[in-house]
Amino acid sequence: MKRNVLLAIVALCTLASQPAWSQSNVGFQRGGIALSMVSPENIDATLGLGVFADLGTIAPRWGLEGRLDWWSHSEDFFGADVSMSDITLGARTKYNFPTKSNLQPFAGAGLGIHFLSMEVGLVDPFTGLSMGTADASETRVGVDVGGGFSTSLSARTNLLAEGWFSLVSDFDQFALRVGLSQAFGN
Repeated sequence: MKRNVLLAIVALCTLASQPAWSQSNVGFQRGGIALSMVSPENIDATLGLGVFADLGTIAPRWGLEGRLDWWSHSEDFFGADVSMSDITLGARTKYNFPTKSNLQPFAGAGLGIHFLSMEVGLVDPFTGLSMGTADASETRVGVDVGGGFSTSLSARTNLLAEGWFSLVSDFDQFALRVGLSQAFGN
């Protein structure tokens, strides 16, 4: 895991050292919402929600995105009610491939801070009475890799479809995400 974080930092530093860095246009460009189908490691797939912000470009064809995502999953497991959730605060950089159409493909990578929590409630199988609960939470750093495409629906609204794999220590996740973004300002 530490090796993956180190590789991501080296890649971002390499980008920063390029002369094109001076051609950046960093600043809030668009805001959006997303719906995801998230498949965490060793857990059934679940729905997720997110918000994101297009923060402009850090170099030609290299966009920057901030995001806040959430998912939760509950299931009954051998007489125990188990609930898990993840709130992720992260940033991604996306390379927009050259194209002559309205469809804009991209590939990217990023980092996320995952705030993981779990609650287990034990139930007596014979009486149905609660035998108590236990909970735990943990914060982990994850590395994201993925890609997708965006296309404009109108002059100010874009549709986004993407897939991301998050490498989180002992808790990898894959998400298919669909979202809408809206341009703000002029």
